[in-house]
Amino acid sequence: MKINNTFKLIISLITIVGLGSLGGIFTIAEIPTWYAGLNKPSFNPPNWIFGPMWTTLYILMGVSFYLIWKLPESSIRTQAIRLFVIQFILNFCWSIIFFSMHQIGWAFIEIIVMWIFILLTIMQFRKLSMTAAVLLVPYLLWVSFASLLNGSIWRLN
Repeated sequence: MKINNTFKLIISLITIVGLGSLGGIFTIAEIPTWYAGLNKPSFNPPNWIFGPMWTTLYILMGVSFYLIWKLPESSIRTQAIRLFVIQFILNFCWSIIFFSMHQIGWAFIEIIVMWIFILLTIMQFRKLSMTAAVLLVPYLLWVSFASLLNGSIWRLN
């Protein structure tokens, strides 16, 4: 069955925003309790910023993924999709490791691996669509900041 592009865009957005938001289940209960009790660096943003930021990033990721998915099948496209899925799984797992398991150090290691896979995804997407690659740059920048924040929280605690 061939899926038309409009449906691919809808599936991409719903899946990425939906699954990305699902990570909030592991986060939300821990913010006023465990997370509130952690020592944080002076550059720690207010908690309210994370929801809108991640929603925006997931929308950009969804559009980026769609731009790759709609292209004709090829080995380069398949590799790009694989890299995207790997980094997305790592994204999802980070919330569990950091917030549910309270493993700040392991979360730091995991977010560094995630950052590498985001960069690899951008590089692979660039071979297929410059727009798709550029749409992931804010995500890479935010994860760069989140890595610094995670590492700083680990050091302070």
